[in-house]
Amino acid sequence: MPHRTEAAVLTDHGSPLLLRQLPLPDEPEPGAALVQLTCTTLCGTDVHLWSGKMTFPGMLPMVLGHEMVGEVVAVGDGTTDALGREIVPGDRIGWSESTCGKCYGCTILREPVACDRRGYGFLQRADAFPYATGGLVRYCYVTPGAAKLVLPDDIKDTWASMSGCAGKTVLRAVSRSGGIRPGATVVVQGAGALGVFATAVAHLSGAGTVITIGGPDDRLRTAERFGATATIPVDGTPEDRIEQVRQLTGGRGADHVFDFAGGPTIGEEAVAFAAQRGTVTIVGSTGPDPSPVPLGTVMGKELTVAGSLNGDIADYHRSVSFFRTFADRLPWDELFSEPVGLSGASAAVESMSRLGELKAVIDPRLP
Repeated sequence: MPHRTEAAVLTDHGSPLLLRQLPLPDEPEPGAALVQLTCTTLCGTDVHLWSGKMTFPGMLPMVLGHEMVGEVVAVGDGTTDALGREIVPGDRIGWSESTCGKCYGCTILREPVACDRRGYGFLQRADAFPYATGGLVRYCYVTPGAAKLVLPDDIKDTWASMSGCAGKTVLRAVSRSGGIRPGATVVVQGAGALGVFATAVAHLSGAGTVITIGGPDDRLRTAERFGATATIPVDGTPEDRIEQVRQLTGGRGADHVFDFAGGPTIGEEAVAFAAQRGTVTIVGSTGPDPSPVPLGTVMGKELTVAGSLNGDIADYHRSVSFFRTFADRLPWDELFSEPVGLSGASAAVESMSRLGELKAVIDPRLP
């Protein structure tokens, strides 16, 4: 069992990641596992953390990455997955964030996403125990409270890794919206990995019209390959976009509007896009900056507005099942860049910040 691991560490926002050696526990705690990572996919949150757009006191140094899978090297006593299956060395697992199981959110609401002490890998400082819980490491320490899942053999590493955040986030948002009925009209705000995956989910759910709004143009072309019946670039004005949605929906608007983008006019546009008695689901508007929403229109249209925060192990499981079910329906592998090693992680994050890649892939086993 290794006692140190190479890691790409963020020490200063906007600066290159530094390759460092981090300590590992002498042995895993009961319920924990040490995993050799085989795939980490980068998420928009990683880019926001790297750039400093998303930050919090005392966060640095840290290891980015919260979508990852790998092979178990060692386990503590009694380590099982969320379905009660014993985890043993050699198993391939994925996992969701750690939860305490004792707070109001866990016990009364029964919502892991509402846990008071919910722990992401990227909330762990790289200079304090247990050090290596993020995805940009060779060996990752999966804490006892993390909800683990033994993965089926027929799910690709990249698909399982993406399920760890992007996939489960989209599927939870669709569930929070009440589900997409066959023939429904859907507007997806955002053409990043979440927006493109949401486009695919809407298409495979039987939506009659799927309008994806975003940029740049190559991402909109990708959205079309994943089921968008129309795309709208964001280089115009909000009024232009509202008018285009009106025309594309015959003047009625969309049954479902999903915000996977954020931005100062997102709320106003989402409400304008929505049809009478439509649903607006907010996923991408993170951070403290307000987004004006015309509440009179919410009332007048009798809209349902739902917030949706990430996802839990149930959503992770659903995402893995979704990829297995629809494995041959869409060109999923187009979402992912060619894998690079930890030495290429810094360039991959920077490229994603410039919208140069949709979903960067890190294989820590590579040089």
